Amino acid sequence: MEPEQKSNGALVGAIIVIIILIVGGIYVWQSSITKEKQIESETATVEDSNDLDTLQQDVGATDTSTGVQINGLE
Repeated sequence: MEPEQKSNGALVGAIIVIIILIVGGIYVWQSSITKEKQIESETATVEDSNDLDTLQQDVGATDTSTGVQINGLE
C-alpha cells in the first residue's frame, strides 16, 4: 500500500477564491470613486444654463411650417 499524501488542492482553491474576491472588491471600489468624480464634473454651471436658454430661444424662433395641410393627406 502506498502512503497517503496530503492534498493541498482545497487550500489552493480557497486562496484563489479569496484573491479573486479581493481583486473584485478593489475594482468595484475604484469604479465607484471614478463615477463620483464624473458626477461632480458634470454639474451644470451658469454658462450651461445660458447656453440652453439661447438654444431654446433659437428653437422658438425657427419657422417649422412645411406648407402641407395634415387634413389633405388622408
